[in-house]
Amino acid sequence: MGCPYRFGPEKHVATQPLIPYIDPNRFEWEASLSEKKFLKRSATLALSISLLAFSFTHSQTAVQLHGQLHVQGTHILDKNNQVVQFRGMALYWSNSAQSKYYTGATVKWIRDDWHCNIVRASMGVRPLGGTAGYIASPAVEKAKVDSVVQAAIALGMYVVIDWHETANGNDYLAESKDFFTKMATAYHSYPNVIYELWNEPLNTHPWATVIKPYHEAIIPVIRAIDPNNLILCGSKSWDQDVDEASKNPITISTNIIYTLHFYAATHKQSLRDKADTAIKYGLPLMVTEGGLSSSSGNGTIDTAEMRRWVNFMDQRGISWMNWSVAGLTETSAALTSAASGSGNWTTAQISGSGTWVRNEIRAKNAAVTAIFTPRKFSSRGLAPGLEIFDLRGDRVGATGPSTTLRDHGLPLRDAALHGPVLFSIPAHP
Repeated sequence: MGCPYRFGPEKHVATQPLIPYIDPNRFEWEASLSEKKFLKRSATLALSISLLAFSFTHSQTAVQLHGQLHVQGTHILDKNNQVVQFRGMALYWSNSAQSKYYTGATVKWIRDDWHCNIVRASMGVRPLGGTAGYIASPAVEKAKVDSVVQAAIALGMYVVIDWHETANGNDYLAESKDFFTKMATAYHSYPNVIYELWNEPLNTHPWATVIKPYHEAIIPVIRAIDPNNLILCGSKSWDQDVDEASKNPITISTNIIYTLHFYAATHKQSLRDKADTAIKYGLPLMVTEGGLSSSSGNGTIDTAEMRRWVNFMDQRGISWMNWSVAGLTETSAALTSAASGSGNWTTAQISGSGTWVRNEIRAKNAAVTAIFTPRKFSSRGLAPGLEIFDLRGDRVGATGPSTTLRDHGLPLRDAALHGPVLFSIPAHP
């Protein structure tokens, strides 16, 4: 991408593109040797924010662009009442060794390198492979989810908070209510957040007498605190019997979406037909788990069927997340065991299914090319021409010749910015 910049009264313009590199604790640019010499010779350049009279080609984050989401008919609409579709990744069970990916660095990498605009934190409720889940270790598992949610908010991504229950949700109804009370209390003011109430009800759980009543018990708990953000509800048979749910839908709240799960090597046209029936009856759908493998997480990679699924979702505007960000030998894992929790994964550290999904998301999701989150600013003022956004994606204002952070009511401490504010630098016309 090209990022021409200007500074000083003579409006010098670099002849080569300057690529911004953002680190949470620094604010710097990677430049060619010739550019560094050019900058060094320029007497007008000083290392202060007052000389940030640069202009960059930029894009907004997903939340800056779309803001508060809502449901209309079978679609998700954004703050501009435009139909939106999101693509991203689901993290593996939080109560496993794969929780090493529950980091801000991983979330940032899948945004910046994979172009994900949504991520799912799959919080294990019950023990997994001898590792305690939320019921036995609530503080430990909640902290993992918090780290992902807070990173997604800071990075302008949407984030699904998943109560990753794979048995009867009513077994731990009280704990679920308590968990979603805490989540809604902490994050109700952020349009990034989406609540997923029950990962996968089984085929032995009737919709009318077990699954729907569970959802109807949790929804009011969230709505008492958060009246707006989307809520996802699972259906019978591991989120496949959405057609049954569509004939007896939840009516106690708006902005309700039904989850659909598929694995391409197992689930074919018959499941797409079920989804179409649900849509015909007016249900909005979101795929919070989908992949190229069989439903076991292993087996062959079925790229042809996955293409049919992706085309199906694109044609109907269904948002989706791939299962999963994990460094395992199973087919559905997007990574190899060599992939760290800090991102920066090489192609050799991405699995076959992960490579397919990464290519698909990168081809269709816009990149966030120049969003700046510097840690510290001069108190003498900000350069003119900067648009200012907060983490909700709302435009706070724009800077003038003598604008300071206090002009916008933003937090200052010791003459430096420490608050959650995004500064987006627009391109020159």
